Amino acid sequence: MAKAEKTTENFYRKVYALVRQIPEGKVSTYGAIAEKIGTRRSARMVGYALSQSVGTDVPAHRVVNRFGALTGKHHFGHPDLMKRLLQDEGVTFNPDDTVNMDRHFYDFKNSQKSKKTTQAK
Repeated sequence: MAKAEKTTENFYRKVYALVRQIPEGKVSTYGAIAEKIGTRRSARMVGYALSQSVGTDVPAHRVVNRFGALTGKHHFGHPDLMKRLLQDEGVTFNPDDTVNMDRHFYDFKNSQKSKKTTQAK
């Protein structure tokens, strides 16, 4: 395997591990995940990695853009599926159809599980 492929695979693995930590009823953002991994300017790569995870155990529906918009919804087969999955978990939406980020944003910085995972590395 080429070095670039290995680097990409490691990046994806880190993204998927973090997304699996987001509890039901919470969401995170592409940028928050990129920052937690240590590649703050890689939010788009986080989105690309998640687009490759459809059909796996990665709860990609819990990742939205920084405004709470469901920018990845077109990867879920039906345009309403991402929103329905979030609503089924208790996530509420603002009148403009964005996630109520004040109520549902998952802060990795204050997560005990996230701290343990980071310290173990």
